Amino acid sequence: ITCLDISSSGGLGVSTSTDGTMKIWQAANGEIRVRASSFGHVYDVNCCRFFPSGLVVLSGGMDAQLKIWSAEDASCVVTFKGHKGGILDTAIVDRGRNVLSCSRDGTARLWDCGKSACLGVIADCGSPVNGIAIGTADDLLNLGVPEEAPSEREVGTEGKILLLAREDKKLQGVGLQSRQLVFLFDGSDAFNCCTFLSSTYILAGTQDGNIYQLDVRNTNAPVQVIRRSGAPVLSLLPYQDGFIASQGDGTCFIIQQDLDYVLDLTEADCDPVYKVASWEKQIYTCCRDGIVRRYQLVDL
Repeated sequence: ITCLDISSSGGLGVSTSTDGTMKIWQAANGEIRVRASSFGHVYDVNCCRFFPSGLVVLSGGMDAQLKIWSAEDASCVVTFKGHKGGILDTAIVDRGRNVLSCSRDGTARLWDCGKSACLGVIADCGSPVNGIAIGTADDLLNLGVPEEAPSEREVGTEGKILLLAREDKKLQGVGLQSRQLVFLFDGSDAFNCCTFLSSTYILAGTQDGNIYQLDVRNTNAPVQVIRRSGAPVLSLLPYQDGFIASQGDGTCFIIQQDLDYVLDLTEADCDPVYKVASWEKQIYTCCRDGIVRRYQLVDL
């Protein structure tokens, strides 16, 4: 299972698999509601996520296509084309009139859902972009000024920063509306994933097992590095006062309370855990062994 997500209400889950299917299921018991085979993508589907409404799903695949699906019947309502390489991650701007994608072609693009059109290339890195994350920037952070007036179809990009986890060992921050570089940080290996802990602190995980915590206001300041094993860090998710991380050796853990308290999630054995999602005190993981696991947390 390559990816999963949980709807904002906590009622539904979506997952994609290397068997070419996408499934919508009841989050409480795993009962399949919609099963879509050969659902328009060619080759593997790398990423899927619910829109804030919980009624539609965004997916990206190795066929360089980005698609929007109905969660009711898995009918495809929009297809975006423009990338020249497989899509590796997506993000949704505010309520979802605009969405973002990143690709093996080295670009991150902004799309208008209403007109199925690309509004612009946010960054062209010259190296595959493995993961992206969008966040509201700290007021003191200079995001730059757009060289041209933004399209009227561009909604909710002001004051936002886009993180790019790059294959060439760089973590990049870009002003979403300005398209201007905010910072460029060099890591120990290829960056696989990134996320926001707050408007100032970010996390990014590398192929050699490091998790970097940085302050976006000053990426030259001392950086905290967390390392549980040398396995690739595959996903990072903010959770309460800390975060959840999953790795390529089956490790999945929650760090809380000023990075001091660690809770390990079991069962994945040695198979990579590709993605983690949460809703309240429920944690969901997807794994190479084809199983979605749900954990009920009591103590956090």
